Amino acid sequence: MFLDVATIYIKAGNGGDGAVSWHREKYVAAGGPDGGDGGKGGDIYFEASAAMNTLAAFRYSQHFRAENGANGSGRNCTGRAGKDVVVKVPCGTVVKDAESGGIIADVYKEGERVLVLQGGRGGRGNAKFATAQRRSPGFSETGERTVERKIILELKTIADVGLVGFPNVGKSTLLSVISAARPKIADYHFTTLSPNLGTVVYGDESFVVADIPGLIEGASKGVGLGHSFLRHVERVRLIVHLVDISGIEGRNPAEDYKAIRKELTEYSPELGALPEIVVANKCDLQPDESAFEALEKVCGSKVLRISAATTAGIEEFKRVISAKLEELPPAEPLRFVPFEYEAKDRDSFEVHKENGVYYVTGGYVEELARRVVLNDGDSFRWFQRALREKGVIAELKAQGIEDGDVVDIMGVEFEYVP
Repeated sequence: MFLDVATIYIKAGNGGDGAVSWHREKYVAAGGPDGGDGGKGGDIYFEASAAMNTLAAFRYSQHFRAENGANGSGRNCTGRAGKDVVVKVPCGTVVKDAESGGIIADVYKEGERVLVLQGGRGGRGNAKFATAQRRSPGFSETGERTVERKIILELKTIADVGLVGFPNVGKSTLLSVISAARPKIADYHFTTLSPNLGTVVYGDESFVVADIPGLIEGASKGVGLGHSFLRHVERVRLIVHLVDISGIEGRNPAEDYKAIRKELTEYSPELGALPEIVVANKCDLQPDESAFEALEKVCGSKVLRISAATTAGIEEFKRVISAKLEELPPAEPLRFVPFEYEAKDRDSFEVHKENGVYYVTGGYVEELARRVVLNDGDSFRWFQRALREKGVIAELKAQGIEDGDVVDIMGVEFEYVP
């Protein structure tokens, strides 16, 4: 089953908690703190794999979680780091944040590995909080907690040439003639519902051709799965615009050409600007010469004449395509400004008064709360000093706090004593 869009959920590992421990040794009465730090949480990576050509694997496997870091322990032992998770995707997969739509990464080349989410930092053990004045800290720091993210994966097929055109113009037949690909072929519209790839060998050169499912008018606006189909043309270096020149279905080749060009340009100006070769198929049905003249007038270039059914003109077709590709620069990954998740706020705070209670909120106090053990005297005194040094106490005074007023910090209420 071909699947080119998938939604998954990823979560990096939490950091391990720091340990509260004391050095114990025979004949050593007061060995001091020796609690080790927690281990770092595992990261989430995405890696391109040439062995995959669809996102179907993510239809049933949608949740990916890296391992949490282990807690620290005594003797200054740091906890083990959590194992990373590597999510393998087909080459050409674009990784997007579901909420914002921002592109996080374009996993383009075989073996390319991209870091998407970093694991949480490990908390510090009580040994790290020892000072000359506080020799026996009875508190440590919890590990950093991470957030689950919703991700959209979009597969944009990687090919040198994209075959575009209306349904039933012979794209799949042409692909089967010029390569070893065996797409489904039948005499009805929309036989092809997913891109087919084929490698064409011409002399010492080879190139990859993608048979893009038939486009219809309104495709650039999503009509008839248009967005799903046009997505796969974005990476190609050259467009081969296939037109049914026979007119046996009552269509006008020149008007068909203009309609598809309109859809390509409206979907993406960059796509509309790609080099193009126009090919008239079904020449074996002896179309009127005026049809060729009208088509060449509209497209402004010489039209190649072929018959995929009888293979007439196929060798010349391959020669022209191969020569054109030699003139073009190699394909490149998408150009974009990478979306980055906001760094966790660890420095700001805000004080506001509501119903007689002073509330202190913000990233700074959230981080501070990770390190505090309220029923430990050393920890609480360190907490008070940290608030004073950061300017929280000064801000409370500036807002008119008085002796006995209530202060709420992270849901815990304190009575203010100057």
